[in-house]
Amino acid sequence: MTLEKLILDLTHHIRINKGFLVWMGFLLVSLMVCLYAYSIQLRIGLGVAGIRDYVSWGMYLANFVFFVASSLIGMLISGVLGLIGMKWITPVTRIAETIAVAFAAVAGLVIVSDMGRPERLAYVFLYGRFQSPILWDVTVVITYFVLSSLLLFLPLIADMAIIHRSKQALPSWLRPVYKLLSLNFTDRPEQNKIISRSIRILLILLIPAALSIHTVTSWLFAVTSRAGWDSTIFGPYFVSGAFVAGSATVIIAMFFFRKNYKLQDYLTDLHFTNMGKVLVLVSLVYLYFNLNEFIVPGYKLKRADAVHLHDLLAGKDALLFWVIQIGGLLLPVLFMLFRRFRKPLPITIIAVAVLIAAWFKRYIIVIPTQEHPFLPIQHVPQNFITYAPTLIEILITLAPFILVLIIITLISKFFPVIPLFETAKEKGIEKIEFE
Repeated sequence: MTLEKLILDLTHHIRINKGFLVWMGFLLVSLMVCLYAYSIQLRIGLGVAGIRDYVSWGMYLANFVFFVASSLIGMLISGVLGLIGMKWITPVTRIAETIAVAFAAVAGLVIVSDMGRPERLAYVFLYGRFQSPILWDVTVVITYFVLSSLLLFLPLIADMAIIHRSKQALPSWLRPVYKLLSLNFTDRPEQNKIISRSIRILLILLIPAALSIHTVTSWLFAVTSRAGWDSTIFGPYFVSGAFVAGSATVIIAMFFFRKNYKLQDYLTDLHFTNMGKVLVLVSLVYLYFNLNEFIVPGYKLKRADAVHLHDLLAGKDALLFWVIQIGGLLLPVLFMLFRRFRKPLPITIIAVAVLIAAWFKRYIIVIPTQEHPFLPIQHVPQNFITYAPTLIEILITLAPFILVLIIITLISKFFPVIPLFETAKEKGIEKIEFE
């Protein structure tokens, strides 16, 4: 393979076409509708959502936990698998980091949707107390976003230099952007040493930052004494669940880029097979923590836990609970043990099911616990007793997903989805002209 062929394969999608404009137009119109719904909530108050005095954390908090979870995939792919020397992850790393940056960037905005007075967000920084897990959460989310952004940008430096000097037909306005982002990279040994060392340091820092971001999120629940949240395993339980959601998201993105950007030679069946194995592994770990979450309180069966578990296992939440556990965890693991289900199309369908179940799993974690307060619910309106999302709440919940799609679309459209410089080195293309 020649360098020219490699550049053409990995950059031919970098152009503004009708399909891109239609897709972006659809996303922007959808986002405007969701923002209009948020303006109603901002003007009237949180009463337009389904959250009330008892269920004060609704879909918004379930969304926040899901977004923080999905952002951890950058650490798993680049940090863990990259540091232990898995060579097959090269075409997957930028996809994982793009997803991590998009979800981490939006996660901070998700929490604002649950605030009745969002203008007071600055008070968290001005008057935040060290004892508050919310302050910890804000700090680690920002830290993780910065680290992920740097980890996405540094490998792009060499790619920008290659594309800027190539003869590939690109939009004229992009070449100055690529030149600026290349930082005058010329493949000198000292430049490669600085970038490689910086990436390695970031990968090492990313692991504790990623573990912290979702562990702290879990502490927002676990530091209370409510049945369903009063647990010491919530940290690793949330982290393992995050790897499941993130791995499913990467598989879906891989399938989309492979098909629409014609990357079959770079995102091969082997990559889908290996990502399937990763998803099976993290799902088994997550299954272990799921068993712990329910068996231990079920064995002790305190009164509040008994009420909570009954609703989950055989009560009003039972259908959703068992669909999540069986359809989003057990069956996907069983299917992916067979090679035929780790092919691109079958595993993508499985990943979609896993991802949908992952969101509803956060819903199950957040909502039912609040419907079982220690004090009896009495002398309140009927809509205080049970939680039901409203249309406005659903639209506001959809807005962060649209923002994530916009970010991923823009990054993947104007930059190579597959690391160009690293792929060239792996394919034995040593002579790359930078001067």
